[in-house]
Amino acid sequence: MVKLKNWSIIGLLCLCIIIFIFGLPLGIREYIVQAYKIPAGSMVPTLLIGDHILVKKYSISKKNIERGDIIVFKYPKDETKDFVKRVIGLPGEVVEIRNKQVYINQQPLEENYTIYDDPVVYSPETQPRDNFGPVTVPQESYFVMGDNRDRSLDSRYWGFVKFNKIKGKAFLIYWSWNRQNEEVRWDRFWKSVD
Repeated sequence: MVKLKNWSIIGLLCLCIIIFIFGLPLGIREYIVQAYKIPAGSMVPTLLIGDHILVKKYSISKKNIERGDIIVFKYPKDETKDFVKRVIGLPGEVVEIRNKQVYINQQPLEENYTIYDDPVVYSPETQPRDNFGPVTVPQESYFVMGDNRDRSLDSRYWGFVKFNKIKGKAFLIYWSWNRQNEEVRWDRFWKSVD
């Protein structure tokens, strides 16, 4: 059981973090680090609804975006919205999905971060969720997917993310609130995002 003294310290620490993040001058938020809240479940189990993450915006270059990175970017269909997804396909690679298995350049991709909660496998004639491609990722673009594969609106539906639309890489969960149970998820504090 957590003592009241520890709760006070944790509360004070959270308050300092929130003041630091939201009180940063606009220039720092614009170019160094920015906070985002996860509103939907497309990245479950890695990111949960109600997680608040920090995204580093500095040192983003075409050379350091790697497969597996979780990025925040402008949604290609409505650039007023930001999306969070995992990088799956890099420029020049061939991406294909066969019966929910992702292939990169005809090799199965090992993924330990995904979940599939719908046993139905759709044919490519029905929708692209479970069978897709093959497609070649254009230069300066990326193929992204949510970790909750059966519940993610991603590159299978709207195409590639251009490098110049990437806002940054997620690196830390600094706060997490379970709205359904109205409780703080203490075990997610300071958890790295990967």
